[in-house]
Amino acid sequence: MMQAKNLPGGQELLCINTEKVYDWILNEATFDLALNNLDLPLNPATGVQLECDDIDLDTVTCAVDPAEVDPIVVTGRENQVFNIDGEDVTLQIVNIRKNFDVTIFVNLVAALGGTRVEVGTVPFTRCEQVILCAPTGTDIDVTYTDLDCFVCTASCDPGTTTEIDELDVTVTVRLCQSIKSTFPVTLELVAEFCQPRDILPFPPCPAPTMPAQCPVVFPTNTGNNG
Repeated sequence: MMQAKNLPGGQELLCINTEKVYDWILNEATFDLALNNLDLPLNPATGVQLECDDIDLDTVTCAVDPAEVDPIVVTGRENQVFNIDGEDVTLQIVNIRKNFDVTIFVNLVAALGGTRVEVGTVPFTRCEQVILCAPTGTDIDVTYTDLDCFVCTASCDPGTTTEIDELDVTVTVRLCQSIKSTFPVTLELVAEFCQPRDILPFPPCPAPTMPAQCPVVFPTNTGNNG
């Protein structure tokens, strides 16, 4: 919404909708997961059930992603008084539940082509508490600036002739996150409207150029000066 009051220099008094950041922290977390009893998949090329001897345990890798459904859930917040620089301040202890999916991959042995195959995806949940200025009514926004994992150990259980061979993996997940408490506000400010930039002209057609010559080697004077 724009008010009718005009100001010198092309500026106007504007009202805009935006978000006020009440608080903002960056933090890092690392945790280990034990993913056991993962059934080996079928060979994607032949459709035959894979066994422990068909995979290279040194090539087990992982990928971690936020869950598609409810990746971040704020489960509660509680007021608590903190003394900061000699002054009592009421802040909130915020409980956050984060849901992820970890996918495990492994390569087939060279004799089977060395193809990377997906073993399976396992959901998991981690919870944490953070201290924020986040009074009731504010939103909690969590953004991952880095989310990665690596495989620490991997072993394969051959099972029996009637059971599918299983993979046991321990994974370390590391995440860096930006956590903000925000609230929608309407601000009044003095600003100028943006204008489109000028169109950049195409460069002119280049003039024909002669390839670089090699006078050191050609032409040479092969005549007899004697």
